[in-house]
Amino acid sequence: MKLTAEIENEKYEVEFTRDGDSVTASVDGRVYQIEVTEPEPNVLLFKNEHKISEITVLKAKDGVSNVRIGTDEFEIKLIDPKRLRGSQSDTAGVDGLAEIRTAMPGKVVRVIATVGESVSKGDGIIVVEAMKMQNELKSTKDGVVKEIRFAEGATVNSGDILALID
Repeated sequence: MKLTAEIENEKYEVEFTRDGDSVTASVDGRVYQIEVTEPEPNVLLFKNEHKISEITVLKAKDGVSNVRIGTDEFEIKLIDPKRLRGSQSDTAGVDGLAEIRTAMPGKVVRVIATVGESVSKGDGIIVVEAMKMQNELKSTKDGVVKEIRFAEGATVNSGDILALID
């Protein structure tokens, strides 16, 4: 998966692949082999060449996460270029069917909304765990949940449509 990470007004190109707990990450062309574990919620351990780093990730609003590595704290915004290409504005899909898609492979750990339920823009629909982190996917518009395509425990692939909002 390719992402852009924005930290203190600097942008970094990030690409990673995962095989179990092993992650190959490329940051602006530098490649790292990392073993990632999550000993408790929002706490990650990165093991790279005999060095272990503890990283605490707290989600904030507007797609920005607060990250602490040791005594250093950062605000990081992750941008998925694929999503940017597909969206035309903040109101895209308001008049049509909205598709809730997963950005990376993972496992559905919780289904929040039910078929037929009325939801508002920003309401949580489904939670997917990917790379030992849980990501709540939210409605992009006000509407009614028309379809939930995956149950809790299901494995999903990058780009899969998880739910439809009308």
